[in-house]
Amino acid sequence: MSKPYRIAVGGFHIECSEFTPYRSGEAAFRVRRGQELLDSHPWITGDTSAIDAARLERFGAIERIEGVEWVPLTYAGALPGGPVTNEFFSAWLDEFCTLLEQAHNEEPLDAVLLTIHGAASVVDLEDGEGVIASRVRQIVGKDVPIAASMDLHGCISDLLFESCDLLTCYRTAPHIDVPWTHERAARALIKVLDNPGRTLYRARVNVPVLLPGEKTSTEVEPGASMYAKLGVYQLQDDVFDTSIWMGFPWADMERCHGAVVSYGYDEQAVRDAAMAAAQDFWDNAGVFEFVGPTDTAEGSVAQALSAEVSPFFVSDTGDNPGAGGTDDSTVFLREILDAYRAQGSTKRVVFASLNDPAAVEACEQAGVGAPVRLAVGAMNGGVSGEPVMMDGVVDRLFDEYRSGGKSAVIAEGNFKVIVTTARTQFGCSEQYEAAGTPFDAEDIVVVKMGYLEPDLSAAAKGWVMALTPGAVDQDLPRLGHHKIMRPLYPFDELPFDPHLTVDLLERA
Repeated sequence: MSKPYRIAVGGFHIECSEFTPYRSGEAAFRVRRGQELLDSHPWITGDTSAIDAARLERFGAIERIEGVEWVPLTYAGALPGGPVTNEFFSAWLDEFCTLLEQAHNEEPLDAVLLTIHGAASVVDLEDGEGVIASRVRQIVGKDVPIAASMDLHGCISDLLFESCDLLTCYRTAPHIDVPWTHERAARALIKVLDNPGRTLYRARVNVPVLLPGEKTSTEVEPGASMYAKLGVYQLQDDVFDTSIWMGFPWADMERCHGAVVSYGYDEQAVRDAAMAAAQDFWDNAGVFEFVGPTDTAEGSVAQALSAEVSPFFVSDTGDNPGAGGTDDSTVFLREILDAYRAQGSTKRVVFASLNDPAAVEACEQAGVGAPVRLAVGAMNGGVSGEPVMMDGVVDRLFDEYRSGGKSAVIAEGNFKVIVTTARTQFGCSEQYEAAGTPFDAEDIVVVKMGYLEPDLSAAAKGWVMALTPGAVDQDLPRLGHHKIMRPLYPFDELPFDPHLTVDLLERA
């Protein structure tokens, strides 16, 4: 029996808006190490019990990868937020590199698998993932293959592309194929290890397009067809992966733009695949539209309050914590609450949610059923607006199990606002049930989100995305980017020459 490959696995996953005063420090991250890290990957454990049957039917079974000794390093993951503090990133990177060096010195590693986002900004250090990958390369040397499994809203910087031999990313938005993407990267590494001596080529084409995620859903066109075509470019050994990155729009960096990467053993086929996918991306640049209906904040309020169906969902897109929003903006809350009061509405409304630990503490001190008069939200000022005064009662106290921590529901009549101790996103039905606000008990659900996550989409009888201002504004040009490549759509009007060219690197 041949000796199993030794493959180290670890990563760093966060996307960071640079248009927010919020900073993501140690408290924002969950860090996994050792067996906990390995247990999070079903292709390592063979346990797919946490994956719903519908996804397994859609994407296929995930089987345990045999013949590998997986060496856990450390993995830090967080809800999207502001730039990562240098203190936390440096401490995490030191630990990660120390574990990597120890593992490689104990017995040489055969490969390294990184699970990263591609949009981690660090204070005074923009390209977090590029720095991680380059440090890995310094430690393991040029002969050990490195793979990166990423979010399709990440970015491919020069440093990241040069440091990694294989790069792939999700093919779905909403991101429902995460474990399959990581498995694909792992199996690609093994394929390279099984073929020593063969030259591996990787090609990148930068595409001058940078769109908000709410225009890049793979559930609708043109995204659905673009990503479906990726399988056409896979030609066994010639090209065994091609991926499209949409880039991350809420950071102001040179790396923020679309990209395509292909890799395989046939140089010309790899070049052709990357260019074909990039050309398809560029040809569709002006076709992308919002995945759902949109309106101004005022118009969205009018639609919600007059809707004859329930529940009617409103996405407060400018403060989407799933893209890096502060999760404390009151801009839309003020708009809808003012109109609700003025109309004397009795519709059942839940606003999910506001990060306001002081409000949670005040509710805890008052107790369930007690009257409260609180100014809520807008802790960060600036893009978050001003606090909104609520006169109501403490409807419920609960623990938000994802990342919100101790939480409370403040009810002013039938209008309820969920306040949380930490930033979170109410993206699944269980969270609303825990808050005592299940979908079937509400007429209007306001959620800080862009496109609706699957549970919400299934429950919605009506929906509009409110194009609100904020740290993740959908109107990208008004944010004030200065460092991005130019020309770049939609910052520059079409048509213009995209200058699509292939950057090619090889691994002998």
